[in-house]
This record gives sequence, structure tokens and C-alpha cells, in this order.
Amino acid sequence: MGILEGKRILVAGVTMDSSIGFATAKVAQEQGATVLISNFGRALGITRRIAKRLPVEPPVLELDVTDPEHLAGLEAQVREHVDGLDGVVHSIAYGNPETLLGGKFLDGPWDDVAQAVQVSAYSLKSLATATRPLLSSGSSIVGLTFDATVAWPAYDWMGVAKAGLESASRYLARDLGPEGIRVNLVSAGPLKTLAAKAIPGFERLEQTWEDRAPLGWDNADQTPTAKAVVALLSDFFPATTGEIVHVDGGFHALGA
Repeated sequence: MGILEGKRILVAGVTMDSSIGFATAKVAQEQGATVLISNFGRALGITRRIAKRLPVEPPVLELDVTDPEHLAGLEAQVREHVDGLDGVVHSIAYGNPETLLGGKFLDGPWDDVAQAVQVSAYSLKSLATATRPLLSSGSSIVGLTFDATVAWPAYDWMGVAKAGLESASRYLARDLGPEGIRVNLVSAGPLKTLAAKAIPGFERLEQTWEDRAPLGWDNADQTPTAKAVVALLSDFFPATTGEIVHVDGGFHALGA
């Protein structure tokens, strides 16, 4: 029996099979969960194709976390497949690489910054409230971040958005805790995902991790991060909420 045996999990934001969301869906299935995944727009077709590469082909829901109609209809979409949820994974982020990343912090226009904050941070609250009727005591919401306590080369306004995400997770932990719903984040080291490829100069971060992470760091392996997400979805962290678990080879622990 796996640690998610019998649990129903929604992984929101799965596009490519190189994504953390895909790896999480795979590990969750291997650990016994019934998994649903989501995406929207032009990426939805890609998601439907890569869903076939999972151990069990999951239902694919259409969900744009910035669309009030999609959020309002999410409960009904989920109930077409399962009668509730035990866990939700927020694997969603976006910042325009042409205006917000790669050394463009001082020039980032507000409209693009606002979009990045809504998609990457506010959407955690949006997803939590949309799935709240499906969750019960003991449920878990897990999001993905990249350490927002410091300024990184190239990351710029996405770093600000991730700081918002980290703060939002703590307020959600406060407000949903009385209902027995846990909210935590996993902070991964740099991984070769679709999102990372869009960041000009991101290879500088990858090289830093290779040189300094005490445990070493494989930027092509999403499985350690996925396993941490699955652990937080399980019943093995019943009294942990508002936490950020680092899966970065130990890089965060070093000062120099």
C-alpha cells in the first residue's frame, strides 16, 4: 500500500512530462492516489496527450485560475470523476520573460507584473477557495516555490511573485487550519522545466547549484521534488502547515 492509497488528488498546472506537476501526478499514482490534472487554452491539448504517459491516464480538466467562471465550475468538473478531494497541488506560475525576467526588474511594466502576481501567487488562494467545498478535515494543499527570501540573478519579478505566494500560503494555513486543511509549499532547486527554459540567464543558477549543493543537484530530475509534494499530501505530516520544505540538495542551508 502506498502513502496516498485511496486519496483523491488534483494536480493543477500540468503541461509537459518534464514538469514538476507531471512528476507529482506520477508519484501520487504510484502511491495509490486517484489523480486528476488540469490545464487550459492551447496547452490543454498538450496536457491531454502527455496524460497518456502516466501509469494511469487521468481525467484532464480545463482550468484557468484567472477565470472566475472556470473557478466557479471547478467543483462540478471534479465531481464528474470523484466525490471529493483529499489533496490539491498548485503547480502554476507565469511571468512574461520578455518584460519581467533576465535582468529587467527596473523596467517591468505594471500590467505584466500584475499578471505574474495573479497567476503565480493570488491563484493559490483562488484554487484553495474553489476546491474548499471538496476538501475535508485532513486534506492538504501543496504549492511549489523557488526560494523568495533573497534576490536571484535573472529571476526578477518572478521572485517578487513567489514571495507573494509564500506569504499567501501562510495566510491560507491560518484561515483553513480550523477546518483541518493544511497548506504547505515545496521550494525546489532549479530544474530544467518549461518555465525555467523561458528565463534568460537561468543557467547561472543551475551552475551555482551544481557547485555548492552539499548533496549535489540533478537539474533534470523532478522526482525528489515530487516525492516531497506527495509526502506533504499524505497523512505523514498531520500537524504541519504554513511550512516551506526545501528540496534543493541542501543549498539553502549554506551562507557561502
